[in-house]
Amino acid sequence: MTIDPATLATILAMAAATLAARLAGAFLVRRITLGPKLEQALNTVPPAVLMAVVAPTALTTGPAETAACAVTALAALRLPMLAAATAGVVTVAVLRALGF
Repeated sequence: MTIDPATLATILAMAAATLAARLAGAFLVRRITLGPKLEQALNTVPPAVLMAVVAPTALTTGPAETAACAVTALAALRLPMLAAATAGVVTVAVLRALGF
């Protein structure tokens, strides 16, 4: 098995960028205080990421998956991420069991 030098360099650069971002985040969290508006804005990121992952499924699959995506989206507005994802999984499982 041969490894292309450009591929290896890309993987190493991505690993370094990931490590730098994580270390910078840990460093900055200790040094700065978030204002209420910034904290509120950052709290919207996890539901947005969840919807970015789930939305393609809602648009390209059957009615059970589409309904589960809608349930997940609505649950993500008020519930923790784990609860929202669980609601979506339960919804798709029940609808598939019912034949949708």
